[in-house]
Amino acid sequence: MQNVRVCRAARAAVLMAALSMLATTAALAAATDSALQSAVSSSARSPAAVARDKARHPVEELTFFGLKPNMTVVELWPGGGYWTDILAPYLAPQGHYYVALEATANPEEDADAKFKAHLASDKARFGAIQITALGAGHFDIAPPGSADLVLTFRNVHNWMDEGYVDQALQACFTALKPGGILGVEGHRGDAHVPQDPKAENGYVRQDYMIALAKKAGFVLDASSEIDANPRDTKDYPKGVWTLPPSFAEGDKDRAKYQAIGEADNFVLKFRKPR
Repeated sequence: MQNVRVCRAARAAVLMAALSMLATTAALAAATDSALQSAVSSSARSPAAVARDKARHPVEELTFFGLKPNMTVVELWPGGGYWTDILAPYLAPQGHYYVALEATANPEEDADAKFKAHLASDKARFGAIQITALGAGHFDIAPPGSADLVLTFRNVHNWMDEGYVDQALQACFTALKPGGILGVEGHRGDAHVPQDPKAENGYVRQDYMIALAKKAGFVLDASSEIDANPRDTKDYPKGVWTLPPSFAEGDKDRAKYQAIGEADNFVLKFRKPR
């Protein structure tokens, strides 16, 4: 009888330990979500950026990619800084953050001067950001095997147009740790139309993107329809830039394009094999 009581006590102790572990895990997840939500909800973000949240779903997308506050993250070609304004404050307390800016052939030309000035304007909020470069002849985006997560948002078509998409994706593979994640968001091309290898209209077929990543050594981990837009017909006079926020045709048919909204986008999560 005593042995039975001991066994029951042991099972109870194991159960309590398991429940405690689950509670700790849940608490950590909640804390992470809270930190991310706080970064997205920050009053320091511009009204123009906040207005795009309904189309870009920052909390959902970064959660899908598996972002955690203690990660080493690399963001490629941040553009106007929509994602940087979220990622930098989120990672500042515990993580490490690299931003790979567009490399230019002319050393006197600085296409990212405005972006750099923005970072310098609030160093306390953005924390320490390591600036690197990505472009022809510049593919050292972070130390090899150092990154947990590499992120690129709507940039793949540019690398296709410039002719170094394979090298860019290989740079991501090199920078990531084994098991690390490459998160890609891109304008999704029509699956029934042959892919233009230069992607001059800004659209990239989802299957084409997957093939490019696999060629670089990645495996597809998951896909999401977070940024899907079935209203996007992908056949506009000036490509994807016809749609908001660019409105490449100005006021011509602006209401029509406003009603369509931002482009249909794939959201793909790739993993570097261990």
